[in-house]
Amino acid sequence: VERRAAADPEEAAARAAARRRALRPLDVAVGFYLLVLVVSMAASYRPEVSLRAASEIFTLATLVLAPRLVRGERDVRRVVDGMIAVGGLVALWGLAQYLGDYGGLDRRIRGPFSHWMTFSGFLLVCDLLLAAQLFAGRHLRHHRHRRRWPALAWRLLALLAINVALFGSLTRSAWVALGGALVAAAAIAAPRRLLWALPAAVAFVVLAPVPVLGRAWSIFDLSDRSNYDRLCMVEAGLRMIAERPLTGLGPEMVEERYPIYRSPTAPRYETPHLHNSFLQTAAERGLPGLAAYLLLMGLSLAAAWRGYRREGGRAGPRRDLWLGCLLALVAFNLAGLFEHNWGDTEVQRLVLFVMALPFCLGDRAGADGAAER
Repeated sequence: VERRAAADPEEAAARAAARRRALRPLDVAVGFYLLVLVVSMAASYRPEVSLRAASEIFTLATLVLAPRLVRGERDVRRVVDGMIAVGGLVALWGLAQYLGDYGGLDRRIRGPFSHWMTFSGFLLVCDLLLAAQLFAGRHLRHHRHRRRWPALAWRLLALLAINVALFGSLTRSAWVALGGALVAAAAIAAPRRLLWALPAAVAFVVLAPVPVLGRAWSIFDLSDRSNYDRLCMVEAGLRMIAERPLTGLGPEMVEERYPIYRSPTAPRYETPHLHNSFLQTAAERGLPGLAAYLLLMGLSLAAAWRGYRREGGRAGPRRDLWLGCLLALVAFNLAGLFEHNWGDTEVQRLVLFVMALPFCLGDRAGADGAAER
C-alpha cells in the first residue's frame, strides 16, 4: 500500500480526503455530545461535583481514535475476536464464583467487576458479536480451511460459557435485550427463523432452572418491588426534565437530588441513577444531551445498516461484522431501558468500539487494501 501510495500520491490523497469526509459526521456528533456535556457541567447545581463527569471526555476518545487506528476488515476481526475471547474468560470467571459464596439473588455472580450489571452488560455485547459470527459467518469462511474448525470450536465453547453466565447472573434487563436482539437478527437475516421463536420459548419454560424461570416471570409482575421502583424513578426523572429541560440538573446530580423528586410511595429513598440510560441522560444533561446520545447511536446504526445492505445483505462478505454491530447496539439500547448501562464505564468503552466499527470497516475497497498490508 505504501509503495502504491508513493507511486500515485494523488490517489492516496484522494482516499485520505474521502476518509475524512466519511468520518466528519461522526466527529461533529462527538463534538456536539462533548459541548452538551460541558454546558451541563457549567450549569449544574454543583459544578464542582459535576466536573467529575469530565472523565467521559477521555472515554469517548475510543470513538474518535478507533476508525483512525483500526482500519480494514482484518484489523476489525482481530479486535472483535479479542473482545469475544475476553468475554469468554470473564464468563468463566463468573461461573467459577458459583463455587464460592455466589449465586443467589443477593449475591449474584459478577466476574472481575464490582457489580453484576457490569458483568451482564459486558457479556451481552460480546455474546451478540459472537452470535452474529456463528449466525451469519457460514462457518467463518474468512479463515483458512485448516484453521476453520478450531476457530469454530473455541467460539462454540465461548458461546456456551457466556450464555450460561449471562443467565446465571439473573439480570433481567440483559435477558430482555438478548431476546429482542435475537428476534431482530432473525427478522433481518433470516425471517423464516422467526417461526422458531415459539418452540424456543416453550423449551425455555420446560428446561430452565426454577430460579431462572421465576426471575424471568417477575419481569411481568408489577407488584415486584424492583419493577415498581423503576416506575417511580421514571416519574421522578420526568419531573427533573420538566424543571430543567435544556441543561438538566448536571452530571452526578441525579443521585444527590433524587430525594427531592421521588414519589412518596417509592420503595427506596435514594438511588445512584434512574435505571434508564435515556431518562438519566436527559435528567442530567437536558433534552440536548439525549439528542446528542441518540445522534451518536443513530449514526452508527445507520452506517452499519447501509454497509450490510450495500454489500448484499445475507450474501455480503462481511455480513457477520455489520450484523454484529447492529445486534450489539440494539441489545445495548434495549437493556438501557431498564439500566443505566451508558454510565457504566467498562461497558461503555466496549460499546464505543462497536459504535466505531462501521467507520473502521469503511467501504469494501478500503478493506481489501487493509487486508493486503
